[in-house]
Amino acid sequence: MWTIRATSVTVRHATINRFKKSRRLLLTFFAILIIMSTIAPNSTPFAQTSPTEPGLMSRARAIHEKVINLDTHIDFEPANLTGERNYTQRLETQFNLPNMIDGGLDALFFSIYVGQTREAQNPDAFTSAGYERAYKLAVEKFDAVQRFTREIAPDKIELALTVADVRRIHAEGKKVALIGVENGYPLGEEITRVKEFYDRGARYLSLTHNGHNQLADSHTGERDGWKWKGVSPFGKQVITELNRLGIMVDVAHASKESMMQAAALSKAPIIASHSAARALCDVSRNMDDEQLLALKKSGGVIQVVAYSGFVKTTKPDSPERTAALATVRKEYNLPEAAGPGQRARFQAALTQLPADRRAEYDRKLAEIDKAYPGDPPVTLKDFVDHIDYAVKLIGIDHVGISSDFDGGGGVVGWNDASETFNVTLELVRRGYTESQIEKLWGGNLLRVMDEVQRIAKDIQKKLE
Repeated sequence: MWTIRATSVTVRHATINRFKKSRRLLLTFFAILIIMSTIAPNSTPFAQTSPTEPGLMSRARAIHEKVINLDTHIDFEPANLTGERNYTQRLETQFNLPNMIDGGLDALFFSIYVGQTREAQNPDAFTSAGYERAYKLAVEKFDAVQRFTREIAPDKIELALTVADVRRIHAEGKKVALIGVENGYPLGEEITRVKEFYDRGARYLSLTHNGHNQLADSHTGERDGWKWKGVSPFGKQVITELNRLGIMVDVAHASKESMMQAAALSKAPIIASHSAARALCDVSRNMDDEQLLALKKSGGVIQVVAYSGFVKTTKPDSPERTAALATVRKEYNLPEAAGPGQRARFQAALTQLPADRRAEYDRKLAEIDKAYPGDPPVTLKDFVDHIDYAVKLIGIDHVGISSDFDGGGGVVGWNDASETFNVTLELVRRGYTESQIEKLWGGNLLRVMDEVQRIAKDIQKKLE
C-alpha cells in the first residue's frame, strides 16, 4: 500500500511539473518574440516561428516538455553556487536556475574547469607545486557543486551519479546536476586522484584543455608544436583507470592524434563534451570527418557546441564599425559583449533599458549596420547546421547538444539557458522526430554513460 501511494504522489508531482513547465515555455516563447533583438549587440533578431506554421509550436513544446533536455557543458564560478547571491537567483550569467526553468532545461553537467599556463610563462606549472594549486581549485569547484545541491537548493536540483539517478530526479520534478572535469591537469601525476574525482561525482574527464598537459597533446599543438605526439604514458594509465571506474573519456580540446589514440585505447565509448564539425568551421578545436567516424566506431557521441567561434568563422569588424559600436555601447552604458561572462552581462543590461531607450539603441545599430556592414552574427540555425552535418555523417545515435554557457558559448537564438526551447523548435522545424530529438537532447549521452558504467563493472569483476 505504501509503495502504491508513493508512486501516485510521484506521478502526480511529475504531471503537475509538466503542466508548469509547459506554461513556462509558452510564456517564455512569447517573451522571446518581444525581446529577441537583445540577443546580439549588433544584429537583427533571430528569425522565430511564423504564426502561419500550423502546429509547429505545439509539437515542439510537447516534445520539449516530454524529453530530458541535457546540456553537457556549463562553466561556473564557485561563488555563483555558494555565495549569498547564487544560482537560485537570476544572476547576470547565462546559466542559473531561473533561466534553466524558463527554458525548460532539465539537466546539466557542471564543468570542473582548471586551466594551466604554459611552462614558459609559469615554470612550475608541471611540478608538484603547480599540480597542487590546480588540485585545490578543482576541489573547491567539486565542493561548491556538492554544497549547492545538498544544502542550498536541494528542493530544486539534485546531483546524479548514474543514469537511473537522472531519470528518478527528473521524474520527481527537480533539475538534474552532473559533474564533468574539463582538463585532467588537476590530477597531477597521482593516478589515485582519478578515483577521488569519481568519488566526488565526476562522470566525464577531458584529457586536455588549451595547451598540452601531462596526459596528452592539446589541439593548440597545431599552432605551438607537439609534446607527446598524442597521449602520454601517464595519460594511457589514466584512460585505463577511467574505464575501470566508469568515467567517460572526453576528447574535447584534445589534438587529433590524442583523440584518435584515446578512441583506440579506451575499452568504453568516448565522448566529445563540447565540440563541432571541422568541415563546417575549420578551427583546431573541432573534429574532422575521420575523427567523427572514429568516435562513432567507439560507440560514443559528439555533443555539438553552440560556441560561435567553433560554429562559424567570421571576419573581424572594421576599425570604423568597432569604434561606432563602442560609442553606442558607452552611450547606453552597456558592457562589451565579447568573451565568457560578458555576453550574459550585456544581454542583462540591454533588457533593462526602458522601451524608448531600447528603440533608440536599435535604430542606431541599424544605422551602423548600414554605414559599416559587418559579417552577420552566428545564429542558432548555423549551430543546428552542425547537428545536421554530424547526424548525416555518423548517424542520429552519436550526436548530442551542449552550450558551453559562461565559458564563451552562446549564439543568436540560444544565448542563455532561458532560450533552450529554441533549439527544440529549430529541430522540429527541420523535421526531426520526437524520438530523434530525445536522442539528441540527452538520450545518446545517457546511453553512453550507462554503457561506460556497465563496462566498468565488467572490468572490476575480472580484476577481482
